[in-house]
Amino acid sequence: MAELDRAAIEALIPHREPFLLIDRVTELEPGVRAVAEHTFTGEEWYLKGHFPGEPIVPGVILVESCAQAATVMALATPEQREGLGLFAGIEEMRFKRIVRPGDTGRFEAVMERSRRSFARVKVRALVGDEVAAEGTIIAIFQPRSKG
Repeated sequence: MAELDRAAIEALIPHREPFLLIDRVTELEPGVRAVAEHTFTGEEWYLKGHFPGEPIVPGVILVESCAQAATVMALATPEQREGLGLFAGIEEMRFKRIVRPGDTGRFEAVMERSRRSFARVKVRALVGDEVAAEGTIIAIFQPRSKG
């Protein structure tokens, strides 16, 4: 599979600037697994206040980046293609490493279980070989509104 750039990601998921938090997808097996990346430049809007003089990528941003990788994986399947992925839960999320400007995060999503409009996905955020965060995302899918 060829790498997906931002335009290809935007063709699959509805997220846009400033809330598209993945730059590229390096691996994609629709409905099974996805790996996405984002390089944190220090210019991201949320780093201005988290924390001034000591910028740290918020854990919630790492979770959302993982969720966007999971959404690419799910919406790349024909049965979910026109759907909208929404959080239904986050389980056992653990944060193990600080992520800072200059780091490239790798966001892995592996489908654990899926039925119609429900998915349970194991996710990890890594910097190099170090786990920054890991846990489980539970998602529901619904049709996108036409408006």
